[in-house]
Amino acid sequence: MRRRTCLAGVAALAGCSVLPQQPYLGRRDWPLAARRPKLLPSRSRGLVLLVRSIEAGPGLERRGLQWKLPDGSLHIDFYEQWAVPPAQAVEDALRLWLADSGLFAAVVSPGSQLAADLVLEGELTEFTGYPRTGIARAELALVLLDQRPKMPHIMLQKTESVTAPLTSTQPPSVVQSLQAALGGLLRETEQDIAHAAAVLPD
Repeated sequence: MRRRTCLAGVAALAGCSVLPQQPYLGRRDWPLAARRPKLLPSRSRGLVLLVRSIEAGPGLERRGLQWKLPDGSLHIDFYEQWAVPPAQAVEDALRLWLADSGLFAAVVSPGSQLAADLVLEGELTEFTGYPRTGIARAELALVLLDQRPKMPHIMLQKTESVTAPLTSTQPPSVVQSLQAALGGLLRETEQDIAHAAAVLPD
Protein backbone atom coordinates (compact mmCIF):
# COMPACT_ATOMS: atom_id res chain seq x y z
CA MET A 1 0.00 0.00 0.00
CA ARG A 2 2.81 2.37 0.86
CA ARG A 3 4.53 1.72 -2.48
CA ARG A 4 1.28 2.37 -4.36
CA THR A 5 0.83 5.70 -2.55
CA CYS A 6 4.35 6.81 -3.46
CA LEU A 7 3.80 5.92 -7.09
CA ALA A 8 0.59 7.95 -7.12
CA GLY A 9 2.46 10.94 -5.72
CA VAL A 10 5.15 10.65 -8.39
CA ALA A 11 2.49 10.49 -11.09
CA ALA A 12 0.81 13.58 -9.71
CA LEU A 13 4.09 15.51 -9.77
CA ALA A 14 4.74 14.39 -13.31
CA GLY A 15 1.28 15.56 -14.28
CA CYS A 16 1.98 19.00 -12.86
CA SER A 17 5.05 19.37 -15.02
CA VAL A 18 3.07 19.12 -18.26
CA LEU A 19 0.50 21.77 -17.39
CA PRO A 20 0.59 24.74 -19.81
CA GLN A 21 2.72 27.64 -18.62
CA GLN A 22 0.96 30.94 -18.05
CA PRO A 23 2.47 33.74 -20.15
CA TYR A 24 4.47 36.29 -18.20
CA LEU A 25 2.92 39.73 -18.37
CA GLY A 26 5.60 42.35 -17.93
CA ARG A 27 4.93 46.03 -17.46
CA ARG A 28 5.30 48.28 -20.46
CA ASP A 29 6.30 51.93 -20.10
CA TRP A 30 5.01 54.46 -22.63
CA PRO A 31 6.62 57.85 -23.29
CA LEU A 32 4.50 60.95 -22.80
CA ALA A 33 5.84 64.10 -24.43
CA ALA A 34 4.95 66.75 -27.00
CA ARG A 35 7.27 69.22 -28.70
CA ARG A 36 6.19 72.45 -30.33
CA PRO A 37 6.34 71.92 -34.14
CA LYS A 38 8.03 75.25 -34.75
CA LEU A 39 10.78 76.45 -32.41
CA LEU A 40 11.03 80.22 -32.04
CA PRO A 41 13.96 82.15 -30.54
CA SER A 42 13.64 83.66 -27.07
CA ARG A 43 12.95 87.39 -26.68
CA SER A 44 16.18 89.06 -25.63
CA ARG A 45 14.31 91.72 -23.64
CA GLY A 46 11.28 89.64 -22.75
CA LEU A 47 9.91 88.50 -19.42
CA VAL A 48 11.02 85.48 -17.41
CA LEU A 49 8.36 82.85 -16.76
CA LEU A 50 8.55 80.40 -13.88
CA VAL A 51 6.60 77.16 -14.42
CA ARG A 52 5.94 75.60 -11.06
CA SER A 53 5.15 71.94 -10.48
CA ILE A 54 1.92 70.74 -12.07
CA GLU A 55 -0.13 69.00 -9.39
CA ALA A 56 -1.86 65.68 -10.03
CA GLY A 57 -5.62 65.50 -9.64
CA PRO A 58 -7.26 62.58 -7.80
CA GLY A 59 -6.01 59.27 -9.20
CA LEU A 60 -3.54 60.88 -11.58
CA GLU A 61 -0.60 60.33 -9.27
CA ARG A 62 -0.59 56.79 -10.70
CA ARG A 63 1.31 55.93 -13.86
CA GLY A 64 -1.15 53.38 -15.25
CA LEU A 65 -3.13 54.21 -18.42
CA GLN A 66 -6.69 55.18 -17.55
CA TRP A 67 -9.95 54.75 -19.43
CA LYS A 68 -13.64 54.51 -18.60
CA LEU A 69 -15.33 51.12 -18.81
CA PRO A 70 -18.85 50.66 -20.27
CA ASP A 71 -20.36 50.60 -16.76
CA GLY A 72 -18.83 54.02 -16.03
CA SER A 73 -16.11 52.78 -13.69
CA LEU A 74 -12.51 53.86 -14.15
CA HIS A 75 -9.95 51.30 -15.28
CA ILE A 76 -6.34 51.95 -14.27
CA ASP A 77 -4.03 49.51 -16.04
CA PHE A 78 -1.34 47.81 -13.98
CA TYR A 79 0.78 46.53 -16.87
CA GLU A 80 0.47 49.45 -19.30
CA GLN A 81 1.75 52.67 -17.80
CA TRP A 82 3.41 55.99 -18.55
CA ALA A 83 7.17 56.21 -18.11
CA VAL A 84 6.61 58.98 -15.52
CA PRO A 85 3.44 60.17 -13.73
CA PRO A 86 1.26 62.13 -16.18
CA ALA A 87 1.39 65.40 -14.21
CA GLN A 88 5.19 65.33 -14.25
CA ALA A 89 5.23 64.65 -17.99
CA VAL A 90 2.77 67.50 -18.62
CA GLU A 91 4.91 69.86 -16.54
CA ASP A 92 8.08 68.97 -18.44
CA ALA A 93 6.33 69.24 -21.81
CA LEU A 94 4.69 72.56 -20.88
CA ARG A 95 7.97 74.12 -19.78
CA LEU A 96 9.72 73.04 -22.98
CA TRP A 97 6.79 74.07 -25.20
CA LEU A 98 6.64 77.58 -23.73
CA ALA A 99 10.42 77.93 -23.93
CA ASP A 100 10.12 77.21 -27.67
CA SER A 101 7.21 79.63 -28.16
CA GLY A 102 9.31 82.82 -28.39
CA LEU A 103 7.06 84.58 -25.87
CA PHE A 104 9.66 84.93 -23.11
CA ALA A 105 13.29 85.70 -22.49
CA ALA A 106 13.48 82.48 -20.46
CA VAL A 107 11.22 79.78 -19.05
CA VAL A 108 12.60 78.38 -15.81
CA SER A 109 11.81 75.76 -13.18
CA PRO A 110 11.70 76.11 -9.38
CA GLY A 111 15.17 76.64 -7.94
CA SER A 112 16.38 78.81 -10.82
CA GLN A 113 18.62 81.76 -9.91
CA LEU A 114 16.72 84.00 -12.35
CA ALA A 115 14.09 86.30 -10.87
CA ALA A 116 10.78 85.42 -12.48
CA ASP A 117 8.37 88.11 -13.67
CA LEU A 118 5.45 85.74 -14.22
CA VAL A 119 4.54 82.49 -12.47
CA LEU A 120 2.47 79.67 -13.98
CA GLU A 121 1.03 76.90 -11.86
CA GLY A 122 -1.66 74.34 -12.46
CA GLU A 123 -3.27 70.99 -11.82
CA LEU A 124 -3.83 68.12 -14.23
CA THR A 125 -7.44 67.25 -13.46
CA GLU A 126 -8.10 64.65 -16.15
CA PHE A 127 -6.10 62.41 -18.47
CA THR A 128 -8.50 59.67 -19.49
CA GLY A 129 -9.78 57.68 -22.44
CA TYR A 130 -13.51 57.32 -23.15
CA PRO A 131 -13.86 54.45 -25.65
CA ARG A 132 -17.65 54.48 -25.44
CA THR A 133 -17.80 58.01 -26.85
CA GLY A 134 -14.62 57.65 -28.92
CA ILE A 135 -12.52 60.36 -27.29
CA ALA A 136 -9.57 60.88 -24.97
CA ARG A 137 -9.61 63.96 -22.74
CA ALA A 138 -6.82 65.99 -21.14
CA GLU A 139 -7.78 68.76 -18.74
CA LEU A 140 -5.53 71.31 -17.05
CA ALA A 141 -6.46 74.03 -14.55
CA LEU A 142 -4.13 77.04 -14.91
CA VAL A 143 -3.24 80.15 -12.93
CA LEU A 144 -0.88 82.82 -14.31
CA LEU A 145 0.44 85.35 -11.79
CA ASP A 146 2.22 88.64 -12.43
CA GLN A 147 4.48 89.07 -9.41
CA ARG A 148 6.36 92.21 -10.46
CA PRO A 149 4.08 94.77 -8.79
CA LYS A 150 4.14 95.35 -5.06
CA MET A 151 0.75 93.66 -5.04
CA PRO A 152 1.00 90.60 -7.33
CA HIS A 153 -2.20 89.85 -9.24
CA ILE A 154 -3.73 87.01 -11.20
CA MET A 155 -3.57 87.57 -14.95
CA LEU A 156 -5.24 84.31 -15.99
CA GLN A 157 -7.29 81.64 -14.27
CA LYS A 158 -8.77 79.05 -16.58
CA THR A 159 -9.34 75.33 -17.11
CA GLU A 160 -8.45 74.01 -20.56
CA SER A 161 -10.05 70.77 -21.75
CA VAL A 162 -8.96 69.15 -25.01
CA THR A 163 -10.13 65.93 -26.66
CA ALA A 164 -8.70 63.65 -29.33
CA PRO A 165 -10.27 60.69 -31.19
CA LEU A 166 -10.02 57.28 -29.50
CA THR A 167 -10.90 54.06 -31.32
CA SER A 168 -10.41 51.32 -28.71
CA THR A 169 -9.12 50.35 -25.27
CA GLN A 170 -6.00 48.76 -26.75
CA PRO A 171 -3.00 50.41 -25.01
CA PRO A 172 -1.37 51.76 -28.20
CA SER A 173 -4.64 53.46 -29.13
CA VAL A 174 -5.07 55.00 -25.68
CA VAL A 175 -1.45 56.19 -25.70
CA GLN A 176 -1.69 57.75 -29.14
CA SER A 177 -4.95 59.53 -28.34
CA LEU A 178 -3.76 60.94 -25.01
CA GLN A 179 -0.49 62.09 -26.58
CA ALA A 180 -2.53 63.95 -29.21
CA ALA A 181 -4.72 65.45 -26.47
CA LEU A 182 -1.59 66.62 -24.66
CA GLY A 183 -0.37 68.40 -27.79
CA GLY A 184 -3.70 70.18 -28.11
CA LEU A 185 -3.63 71.11 -24.44
CA LEU A 186 -0.22 72.72 -24.82
CA ARG A 187 -1.31 74.70 -27.88
CA GLU A 188 -4.36 76.04 -26.06
CA THR A 189 -2.30 76.90 -22.99
CA GLU A 190 0.20 78.84 -25.10
CA GLN A 191 -2.60 80.85 -26.70
CA ASP A 192 -4.14 81.63 -23.30
CA ILE A 193 -0.82 82.88 -21.94
CA ALA A 194 -0.01 84.85 -25.10
CA HIS A 195 -3.36 86.68 -24.90
CA ALA A 196 -2.95 87.39 -21.17
CA ALA A 197 0.62 88.63 -21.60
CA ALA A 198 -0.03 90.70 -24.74
CA VAL A 199 -0.78 93.80 -22.69
CA LEU A 200 2.46 93.56 -20.73
CA PRO A 201 5.58 95.52 -21.74
CA ASP A 202 8.81 93.61 -22.32
